[in-house]
Amino acid sequence: MTKNEQKIGRFLSLVLRHDPASIGLKLDNQGWADVNELLACLKQNGKKLSLAGLKTIVETNNKKLFSLSEDGTRIRAAQGHSVDIEIKLTPQSPPKFLYHGTSARFMDMIESKGLSRMSRQHVQLCSDVRNAHEFSQRHRKPIILEIAASLMESHKFQFYLSENGDWLTEAVPPDYLNGQITL
Repeated sequence: MTKNEQKIGRFLSLVLRHDPASIGLKLDNQGWADVNELLACLKQNGKKLSLAGLKTIVETNNKKLFSLSEDGTRIRAAQGHSVDIEIKLTPQSPPKFLYHGTSARFMDMIESKGLSRMSRQHVQLCSDVRNAHEFSQRHRKPIILEIAASLMESHKFQFYLSENGDWLTEAVPPDYLNGQITL
C-alpha cells in the first residue's frame, strides 16, 4: 500500500464512520456508500484514488475496517460508527473474556462508570490481548482491560461479532472489569 493509500485509508475511516457529509457523501441506512460516488467525492475534495487503490485499502487494512459488497459496487465501515445507521448484527455468545485497549488517563472514569459507547453505537472489544494492545497504542499510556464477557452474557447483556472480528456491546458496567493486563 502506498503512503497516499494509507493516508486516504485513515480519511476513509473518518468519512465512512463519522462524517460522510464532510465530502458530500451519503450513506444508506445500513452504512453503505456507492463506490463510484465515494471516488467522485474524494476527487472533488482533492483526494485522488483509483478503484484499484480503494480495493487495496480494503484488502490490506490490518484492522479490516472496511467491507465491499459482494458485487463490489458499495463500501462501508465494518463498525465504530457515530453516524446513525443500522448494521444488522445477530447476538452471539462471546468468549469467556474479551479485551479493551484504552488510555491510563481514562481509568478513574472507567473504574467508576465502566466502558460506555460515548458517541459511537457500541463499545468495541477484542477477542485477544494482541488486538487490544494494537488498538491501545494510539494512546500515550496504553492500558488493556479484561472483560468478563460470558458473565455479562449470563446477566442478559448482548454481544455482536462485527464483520472485522471485533466484538461489540452497548456498555460494560464496572462490575465486569476484571482488571488490567500487563504486557
